[in-house]
Amino acid sequence: MTKVLLIDDDVELVNLIREYLVQEGFDVECAHDGETGIIYAETLSPSLIVLDVMMPKLNGIEVLRRIRASSNVPVLMLTAKGDDEHRIVGLELGADDYVPKPCTPRELIARIRAILRRIVPVTEQTQAQINVGPLALWPERRLVEWEGQPINLTSTEFNLLEVLVRQAGRVVSKSDLSTLGLGRPLSRFDRTIDVHLSSIRQKLGTLADGRQCIQTVYRMGYQLIKE
Repeated sequence: MTKVLLIDDDVELVNLIREYLVQEGFDVECAHDGETGIIYAETLSPSLIVLDVMMPKLNGIEVLRRIRASSNVPVLMLTAKGDDEHRIVGLELGADDYVPKPCTPRELIARIRAILRRIVPVTEQTQAQINVGPLALWPERRLVEWEGQPINLTSTEFNLLEVLVRQAGRVVSKSDLSTLGLGRPLSRFDRTIDVHLSSIRQKLGTLADGRQCIQTVYRMGYQLIKE
């Protein structure tokens, strides 16, 4: 069974979400404070973590920071509606996606399944190594190298980079990146794609002429340069 760790101080909400997840076949563990959540994240090896931002003592941003220091487990953030600042900081720290509260358990489960689907390879196409200039990507093993050096990406960063690699040399719209990389339609004013790609650029090296390998094409999307 796929193990999901819920970290949220709202006991009533956690119990409701847990009930729905169990009904959908998930194995669920719950933590109601950040410190316990960090311990569970390290010891229980969950497949995915649902993490609330607004918690007393140790908030979700700090919990995410500590989790990312040692793990790339997918993290889905729960943020207050309109809380753009925490949302962007969470994405910059390596959150895979977010869901604004209040949300329905059905929406949350849909987001969880979307993330998990993109972690597990489902076709033979994913097995081959793909090379674009100094960049090498192994979809099945979910590994990335730049000039022979391993690059540490979160699951969502890997998904987005894989989309660009498979379309190398062509412009990919933000809408397509959201659908293929995040598993959901692009929302209006949503900066999730931009934040993730900014992080990927920082982790990858530059080309021989000093350019970033991922270019922004104004009003069209993003392009992975194919040399």
